[in-house]
Amino acid sequence: MDFYELRFVYDSPVETEIINDILASELGEIGFESFTQAEDGLLAYIRETAYNRDELQQTIASFPLENTGIQFTENRMESKNWNEEWEKNYFKPITIGNDCIIHASFHGVEAGYAYDIVIDPKMSFGTGNHETTYLMIDEMLRMDFKGKEVLDMGCGTAVLAILAAQKEAGRVVGVDIDEWAYENALENIKLNRTTDIRIVLGGAEKLDSFDKFDIILANINRNILLRDAAYYANCMKKDGCLLMSGFYTEDIPVIEEAYKKQGLVLESFSGKNNWAVVKMQYPPT
Repeated sequence: MDFYELRFVYDSPVETEIINDILASELGEIGFESFTQAEDGLLAYIRETAYNRDELQQTIASFPLENTGIQFTENRMESKNWNEEWEKNYFKPITIGNDCIIHASFHGVEAGYAYDIVIDPKMSFGTGNHETTYLMIDEMLRMDFKGKEVLDMGCGTAVLAILAAQKEAGRVVGVDIDEWAYENALENIKLNRTTDIRIVLGGAEKLDSFDKFDIILANINRNILLRDAAYYANCMKKDGCLLMSGFYTEDIPVIEEAYKKQGLVLESFSGKNNWAVVKMQYPPT
C-alpha cells in the first residue's frame, strides 16, 4: 500500500505547535492517518487511494486560524516498514504517571510499571505521544475496570483497549473504521497477550450488535463524537461511564450539550495543551 507524505509549513504569528495540532485535527477529517512534528511545521501521511488534492486545498482555504498561510509539498512514498521509520524518527517510550509505560517492541523493557503496554504503531494513532491519548490513559489509571464491559471506539492501535484488559476488565471490544488500524490493533493485542479483546472493523453502525457496556472510551474527534452521540448513549448501561477526548477545551460546552440531550451528565474534565478529556455518565436513578 503506497502513501503520500505531505510537508506543511506556515506563515503565521501563531506558534507552530498550535497550528500543528489544529491542522492535524482538520486533516484527520479528510483521511490523513498519521502525523509527525517537523522543525518548521508538520508531516502528514495519507494512503494514495484516499488522497484528494482538491479536498486538501479546500481544507486549507477554510483553516480556522486567521492570518495563517499554509503551504505544502507532496511526496509519493512506496510501502515501507513503518515500524522502522517510527523507531528511527519519532516513537520513544512514554510514561504516564508512576504506573504506566508505553513502548514499542524494539525498545528495551523497563521494570517497575504496573501496566507495561507494547505498541508497534505503524500508521495508526495512539501511542501516548499525543495529548488526547495521554489524557485518556491518565484518566483510565484512576478508574476501576475490574470485571467491567468496555468499548474502545475508534480504537486505533488498541492501546486503550489493552490498558482496560490489563486493568482486569471483563469483555473488551475495540472498533475502528480504518482497515489499517484494524490490522494494527490485532497485531498489538497479540504483542500484549490480551487476545480476549475483540477487534471489529466498522463504525458506530456496528454498535447495535453488541450488548451494553459499562465503560465507553472514545478518543476520536469533535464532529464524530457529536454525530454519534445517540449511538454511544444507546449502548451504555444506565450506570455507565463515557470517557471522551479528541477535541479542544473550548469544545467542552458543545460536547456536554449534545450528550445532555441523550440523558448523560458531565462528571469531570481536564486538559493538556488545550486538548480536553471529559467523563460523562448517566445520573443515579
